[in-house]
Amino acid sequence: MTEIKSKPVVSKEYLVPFILVTSLFALWGFANDITNPMVATFKTVMEISNTQASLVQFAFYGGYFTMAIPAALFIKKYTYKSGILMGLALYAAGALMFYPAASFEMFGLFLVSLYILTFGLAFLETTANPFILALGDEETATRRLNLAQAFNPIGALLGQFVAINFILVALQSSDVKFGSLDLAEKAIIRTHDLMLIRNPYVILGLVVLAILVVFVLSKMPTKGDNVHDLQVGDSFKRLFTNSRYMFGVVAQMFYVGAQIMCWTYIVQYGESIGMSKAEAQSYNLIATSLFLGSRWICTFLLKYISGPKLMMTFSIGAIIMMLGTIFIGGEIGLYTLIGGSAFMSLMFPTIYGIALDGLGDDAKLGSAGLVMAIVGGAVMPVAQGAILDLGGEGYSDLSIMGTPEVNFSFILPLICFVVVAIYAYKSIKPARS
Repeated sequence: MTEIKSKPVVSKEYLVPFILVTSLFALWGFANDITNPMVATFKTVMEISNTQASLVQFAFYGGYFTMAIPAALFIKKYTYKSGILMGLALYAAGALMFYPAASFEMFGLFLVSLYILTFGLAFLETTANPFILALGDEETATRRLNLAQAFNPIGALLGQFVAINFILVALQSSDVKFGSLDLAEKAIIRTHDLMLIRNPYVILGLVVLAILVVFVLSKMPTKGDNVHDLQVGDSFKRLFTNSRYMFGVVAQMFYVGAQIMCWTYIVQYGESIGMSKAEAQSYNLIATSLFLGSRWICTFLLKYISGPKLMMTFSIGAIIMMLGTIFIGGEIGLYTLIGGSAFMSLMFPTIYGIALDGLGDDAKLGSAGLVMAIVGGAVMPVAQGAILDLGGEGYSDLSIMGTPEVNFSFILPLICFVVVAIYAYKSIKPARS
């Protein structure tokens, strides 16, 4: 292999700001992955369908779509630091709203809480990603973002650890046939389980407030800030006529949809082969660990292999894994579903880096488009949930193309990875120029 990157990924002058901003990647990783297992939990205790339960993901990732452009306009008018502070404030507000949501036992209020929480995440991601790209040389921007994004699954692992050890194993609804209980018994268990869900979010809200204080007291570089110089119309015009950027937004939407579907429905897949929710969620922990390890490896490999080439190779690997999940099934299908996480690892930051490469100050609004693409995580799990509902409440009560419906539902992530592979292929030639 020939080394293609020679400049430092992070220079000494930006090291402290880089560390502070990188900590945010773990922060939203925690929120993402403590939320995924809540889909199955809400389905049980609120007695709703798979499609209705998937509205948890719709609210969570819909918040990104709603707030991404306002966040970009905010940081374009003010500063990256202002965007971070606003994001942390909204994040804390949404997390703390879980307290009244659990008290009133209202599914809709939980959805509103998640929606507001992800307003904050939209601010953080719209701000942090281009800020990391700006903190150093353009040649090392994609590697720098991959390095920062490598801390995202650390937060995700912590979120899953909390979900498994403090929520899922303690759920009373998992130990009984909830639907067969009388109303009084259901009410007691529902109150207990919703309180379990509430507590980690309330603690998280308090932690986020503490981090907000740290950023208020910290001095951040102004590189990349262009205060008050909006020129929104011109920026939008340039972005909409940039085919590499626009296809990047589409590819990002499909990638995020694939990731959330794979990680959300590991639990349902595990249950379909006889596992408990907690046991199935432990496999999600393994998947995220593979994702983390692979992302560190990819950060190293990107020193020698271009991002588009590596992403195309990994996309093909992910497609093969999904085919195994659909058509092999059983425990082997579960292993291939988990294995797909290793191939997903570099996709988000690499798509981000390719799409924003050379955009200059347009990267702020460009970042908003890529964050809006996270809406794929809102829409696509609902579609997968609808497939699971085709045969009834169970996950294997209908056969499609000779496979149980839960297996067949992973055709949606497979299609998503095909789109990412096409984007990677089309980006290889420009990467050589």
